[in-house]
Amino acid sequence: MSADAADDVGAPASDARRFDAAGVTAETGSGAKSADPGPLLRLVRRQEIAFAIVGMVNTGLGMALTVLWLAVLGDRAPAALAPALAYSISVFVAFVLHRTLVFRVRGRTVRDFVAFVAVNSGGLVLNMVLLQLGVSVLHLPSIPSAIAVMALVAGASFFGHRHISFRRTPAPDADGSRSGPAGR
Repeated sequence: MSADAADDVGAPASDARRFDAAGVTAETGSGAKSADPGPLLRLVRRQEIAFAIVGMVNTGLGMALTVLWLAVLGDRAPAALAPALAYSISVFVAFVLHRTLVFRVRGRTVRDFVAFVAVNSGGLVLNMVLLQLGVSVLHLPSIPSAIAVMALVAGASFFGHRHISFRRTPAPDADGSRSGPAGR
């Protein structure tokens, strides 16, 4: 068995996202059961909801860290440095929480982290572009536009992280073929 295949053992399958009260997934498309979903997914039973919860926690952490850095730096550094420093910490926290509580993958940590940062950066760029288009081109009010764009980007980020950051392929069968859905 390859190292990547071994890393994928115990990771939830892509089409098994609902969990019963005992924390056992429903049968996957291939008939196999996946591993323990972890405490958050046992509680909320939907990967999308778990993603939103982790996102809210990380947003709160980012706000708190930004305020903390503003207080620590005071007038000795530009205010714009505070959110950058906050991001440099919160991106690691978000990565660990999404990896362990939402997508439940193992192995390929560096590759996953680079992809995670790329998806997050793409979300930032998408947020900036869509908000600018909404406000400048469509002349929509800025605050409702920002809220709508952030919701849209959050949804896109979920799929980006599911299919890019934490993507896993199924382990090969004994004959070398890959059956079943692309796993997590």
